[in-house]
This record gives sequence, structure tokens and C-alpha cells, in this order.
Amino acid sequence: MFGPESTGKTTLAIQLADHYKTAWVPEFARDYLQKKWDMQQQICDVDDMLPIAYGQTKLENDGQAVADTYLFCDTNLMVTKVFSEVYYNYCDPALDKAAQEHEYDLFFLTDIDVPWEKDDLRDRAEGRDAVFGLFKKSLIENNKPFITLSGDKNLRLEKAISIIDDLTKVKEMGLSSLDFVQIYQHGIPVENIKRQLAIFKNGIPKMQLISAATFNNGIVKFSEKEFSEKAAFFDKEKSKFKLLKFVPASGAASRMFKFLSVFLSDFKIGAETINAYINRKKDTDLAVFIVGMNKFAFFKTVDEQLKKVYPNFDSLDRDYKNYCFIKMLLDPQYFDFANKPKGILPFHKYYANIASPIEEHLYECGYYASSNGKSNLHFTVSKEHQSDFQKIIKKTLERVETETKNSVDISYSYQKQSTDTIAVEETNAVFRNNKGDLVFRPGGHGALIENLNALDADIIFIKNIDNVILHNNDAIALYKKGLAGVLLEVQNQVFDYLNVIDSSKIDANKVDEIAAFLEDKLNVKLPEKFGSFTFENQITAIKNTLNRPIRVCGMVKNEGEAGGGPFWVKDENNKVSLQIVETSQIDLNNSNQSSILNSATHFNPVDLVCGIKNYKNEKFDLTKFINNNSGFLVKKTTSGINIRGYELPGLWNGAMANWLTIFIEVPLLTFNPVKTVNDLLKNAHQE
Repeated sequence: MFGPESTGKTTLAIQLADHYKTAWVPEFARDYLQKKWDMQQQICDVDDMLPIAYGQTKLENDGQAVADTYLFCDTNLMVTKVFSEVYYNYCDPALDKAAQEHEYDLFFLTDIDVPWEKDDLRDRAEGRDAVFGLFKKSLIENNKPFITLSGDKNLRLEKAISIIDDLTKVKEMGLSSLDFVQIYQHGIPVENIKRQLAIFKNGIPKMQLISAATFNNGIVKFSEKEFSEKAAFFDKEKSKFKLLKFVPASGAASRMFKFLSVFLSDFKIGAETINAYINRKKDTDLAVFIVGMNKFAFFKTVDEQLKKVYPNFDSLDRDYKNYCFIKMLLDPQYFDFANKPKGILPFHKYYANIASPIEEHLYECGYYASSNGKSNLHFTVSKEHQSDFQKIIKKTLERVETETKNSVDISYSYQKQSTDTIAVEETNAVFRNNKGDLVFRPGGHGALIENLNALDADIIFIKNIDNVILHNNDAIALYKKGLAGVLLEVQNQVFDYLNVIDSSKIDANKVDEIAAFLEDKLNVKLPEKFGSFTFENQITAIKNTLNRPIRVCGMVKNEGEAGGGPFWVKDENNKVSLQIVETSQIDLNNSNQSSILNSATHFNPVDLVCGIKNYKNEKFDLTKFINNNSGFLVKKTTSGINIRGYELPGLWNGAMANWLTIFIEVPLLTFNPVKTVNDLLKNAHQE
């Protein structure tokens, strides 16, 4: 226990020793100085510091001899060192050295948020802030593992026990106390670190594909008339619900401009022509970019800036113009597009304005994600770029609200630091930076299930930031509302069944009806032995199966795009279900699995409508429906060193693995992602 006078150190040491049934070490200075006062009427002076230090060390050694697993120390040599420096402006070199070298598994820095209690030996209540700051500074400067404890004595005890139990687990993993403090400050649950290290060691099992999901085998196909009917049903019912559009938008556009970054790195202006470079590198992407350059929504702005910076720009030859254009586009001093989020980039050129994806999503809200004249739009962003989003929204919101006749409430969240994952070396030993600290990496888009879980809405539309279109909002809205109509129909039936089960007015015929509904409408394979279950166990099984969040996912025909698709899979418990599976999750060395992958007819465009409340209108805890055995191992390089990372089960993959799932075909019109800048030259993004 470490902290200024009257901050609860003794109380906490006694409480912890009692909880863990072990020894605690009292403060030697208290008895020593009380005796000095009683016998000589003298207070502490600098000459008392070394005797106190020796006495404290002896008490600790005596305590360690009888302690069971843990030893809790009311104070320590570092406290004596700080007091010596604060009150006497001097610390004996022997005490200073001992305090620095004396190791504890953890320091609890006790906060000054508890009342001052006066006694014969305590100095004064004034100046506690300054003294506390000195205590904290000494721990930092001496690189001691510490955690600050605040709150009343009961809260401190509860926190301390939890911390000590977690520290023990971290030590059992072979990590240090300083590692533990870093994990704790990052907010990552210790069990997550343990699971991640096991995943690095053992690998992630590949998904076991049973078959591709196809028409009448997991994928539903509607006619235009049926889509219109589903959309009309949604429009009729939507006033009863709070709607929200959720847009993952925190990623930078680095991949979008990767081929241009490579060009700038490899090409030497004047040493060869750009055409020669294209032929040498077979860089068709660069050729397409240059040919279509003047069609990009950002062309005019960049061109105007070039002419300001280079007064003779018009007289330059074509290669220099093209090179300068690309350089300025990516230069951090100018446009820096590769380091900005996609959401704020100029995507579309309209007659009266240039539109970013942010604006397109604002408009989409008014077309399909609004009820009672109100839309809710939530972006996940990086902290450093939130102001960029807000600037664009401030400029365009009034226009959007006027045109769509809907108000739009904007909210933001960040990917939680607690969802980061630990990095390891190729040998699976934890990777450390040049300071010796652990290295954590963002957990991928699967981390956003936490952001989704924090939202309060009845129906949530999910769509990626880069999946927007020039015009055609009416057509997009039809299919989004159609998916939402299916969700409402299914959700109503699920809720009716769950209410019947709760009412106890259920018989064998109703159980059979629900089982057929699960099989036919929700693609749920009940256990093979379901028919032999007792009636009570059948009811329990169907209730547990029905009472889950629901997702209706749009699927487009497979046109060779890289990414996930819909499949029937079997998990480690032999349970068969519909899942969205990424190519990296499939064992491509297995001819059977590879054949199933190649037979896929559809692709996942990340077009989801979700119901996240149960039949009692309570929010589900979405973290309870994750398949934690999925996820992705990735190889990365940092400072020239190869490392391995782990990405969490994907937002629409393993993070939603245990949701009720319906796949519906939607037209290719709805899928217009911008993975590279050249995608902006496609018809969907051009007039």
C-alpha cells in the first residue's frame, strides 16, 4: 500500500489479509515514532529515516516467512524515501538505493478521496494534492508497477481483490507485473489475453463448410412485387419503432490508394516515362487512374491547387503533370488522402456540389431509416477524425433535412481500447517494442459489436461507409425497406411464439408448428434427437433458439468480388447453421472445402437489418452471441520485424454467429463499394 498519510492503507492491508487468509505487515514507523513521542516528546527527524527503513524491512521479512501466497504491506521503503525527500529535502543513499531495488508484485497507490483523520503522528490535511502527486511521480520515475485505488473502503476492497486475482492469472501466464498494469490500463480482460495467447499457440480451426447457401437452400429470392409489398409493410409499421443506421467508418483510406503509394515510392521522375513504368510493372491500375483522372470528383480541387503551387503547371509535360497530381493527392502537406478516413473523401460529383460518403449516408437515412420524421445515424470513427466528420455534416445537414423532410440525429463512437488484441512474435512469444512494453493492435471490425451493443434502437440498418451510390436512392431504399419488412414479419412471429411459451398455453401441436417455423423460415436445424426430448425439454430448446437477436442479410450474386459469402457450416458441436464465411476461414488445401467455396452463388455485401431487442422489449447483450472460436490470425510487420496479430470474430461473421439469420438476394445495384480509388470510375459513381 502506497500513498500519503490517512489514505486508508492500513485498513486495506488488514481487509486483504483477512480475505486471502494470510499475513499483513504493519507500519513500523507508527510504533517507532509513537514510542519516541511518548518517551521523549520528540517528533520524527531525518535521523529516524534509516532506523525506520531497517525496521520496516525486518517486519516484511518476518511476514514473508509466515505468509500464505500473498503478503500485504501497509507501507514500504518507497514511502519512507518520499517522506524523507518531502520533509527533509534529503534521502540517505542507502535508503534511496534500497527503495528503488526493493520489488513488490504491485503497488496500490491509495487516493486522497477519503477524509483526513487526525492523530498524534499525522502532519496536516493541507497540501494533500501536492504530496499525492509526489508519491505518484516516484512510482513512475522508478518504473514501479502500480494501480491507483479510489472510492470508499468497500469499493477499494472489491477493486483490489479483482485486481489481485487478475494479477495472479497474468503471472501464471509468465508475464510480469508491469505487463499486467499495461493490460489493466488498456482495459483488456485478462481472460481475453489468455484466450488470445492460446489461439496463437493452437491456431484457429477452419470453418467446416457443409454446402454453399443457394436459392431454396438458405437464400430467399423475392420478385420486385414482393419486395414492394415487404417495403410497404415496413412503411406501415415503422412509426412504432426507433430506427437507426449504423455505419462503420473508422478505417483510413490507405488501401484505396495503395497502388498510387507504391508508384510514388518506386517511380523516379525523369529516369523513365510513366508509360514505361506501367509496362515494366504491369500496373494496369495506374493506367486506368491516369486515363480517368479528370472524372474523379476531387480532380478540379487538386488541379486548382497544383496551379497555385506551380505557376508554370500548364507548361509541364504530361508525365510531370500526372506525377505531380498523384504526389499532391497523397502528400501530407496537401490532401493526404491515403491517411484520411474514406467517409470524408470526395466521392461523387453532382451538378451543384461534390458529395462525400457521409453526405450520401445522411440522404439514405431520410429515404429508408426514418420514422415519425426523425432519423438516427451512428458513425464509428477514429477520435482524431471526428471533427472532420462534424465539419462536413455541419455544412450539409440543413440541406439534407430540408430535402428529405426528416431531422437527422448524429452520434459517434470509437473502437474501444479494451477490444485491442495482443501481438506476438513468430515464435508466439509476446512481442515487445523497444521500450520493453507489450504491443496491442486494434481488434478489427469485429470489435464494433461492442459499439453496436451500446446502441438503443429497435431496428438497426448496417452498411459500410464506402457502399454508396450516385443518385438511385429510391431504388436503394426499396430493397433496404424490403429487408426491414422481412425482419418485422419474422420478429412478430418469433415474439408471438415466445409469448405463447411464457403463457404456458402450449401443446404438442404448437411445438411442432414452432419447430417447422424454425426449420423453414429461420433455417435453424434443431438437434437430431429433438423428437425424443421430453415435452419440457422441447419447450426449453425452442425458447432458447427463438430468443435471440435477428439479422436479415442482403446477398448479391457472386461476381468474383473478394470477401465473404453465405454457407451452411457445422461447428465444433456438430451444430449446422447459416453463416457468412470469409475465404481466409476456409481450408483451401482441402479439395472438398475448396469445391464448396467455388460452388458459391452469392456474395456478402454487408447489407444488414438487425433486431436487437427481445420479446419483452429488452436489449439483448450482443456479446453473448459471439462465436469466440472464430476470428482471424494475421501477419504484420512493425519496424522491420515480422509479428502475428489476432482479429476478433468479424462483425457480420463470428460476432453474429449465434443470431437468427435470414439471407435474401438483393440486386447488384445495392452493392457499390469503393475498395480502390478506381472504383469511383464505375457507373455507380459517375453521372
